[in-house]
Amino acid sequence: MISLASLFGKSDRFFELLSVSAKSAHQSIEALARLLKESDGNISLAELAVARRNEKKNAETISEELVKVFVTALDREDIEELSKALYRIPKTVEKFGERYEITHHIVKAADFAPQMAIAQEAASVVVRMVDMLPKSPKLEDIKAANDMMQELEGRADQLVLGNLKEIYSGSIDPIRAMAMRDLYDLLEKVIDRCRDACNIVSQIVLKNS
Repeated sequence: MISLASLFGKSDRFFELLSVSAKSAHQSIEALARLLKESDGNISLAELAVARRNEKKNAETISEELVKVFVTALDREDIEELSKALYRIPKTVEKFGERYEITHHIVKAADFAPQMAIAQEAASVVVRMVDMLPKSPKLEDIKAANDMMQELEGRADQLVLGNLKEIYSGSIDPIRAMAMRDLYDLLEKVIDRCRDACNIVSQIVLKNS
């Protein structure tokens, strides 16, 4: 693969902006992990809201730059698609936080720890793959990283099945079961958003190989 960064100049702003977006998405998931681990009845969504606003601002900057710049290292539609995929990560994380704030008195943060750990790993893969874009990555390296993402998603899917069995066992209070199902679904979406971003990176590298 021809080095996109060297072909169009190492200062190509879109690589930098996409990298910032990926790191913001990762930070939002880390913030949620801290919230679940450290919450003692006092839930603050401020850090999640800041991460989502920062990501939105960065996505808007990317859109504005696409209007101004005539030549880009990546296809415009690929830049926009990846930017949107990255923005959906903190947006979904914030949705989880909002629901958790409403229901934290009837659910246990520990219930979501296994899924949360997978989400953190998935976010790290996203950052790694996005940062590979300007560095002339080999297809096999991108594939290996994306395979890791698919493996994480598979583990998350198995967790969801186990969670559903517990929820529908009849041993849980119906209101608590509803809240748990809603939160499990949102965390699954967070991981799916990470998968989507990784798939787009893979497609970009394949297209430019």
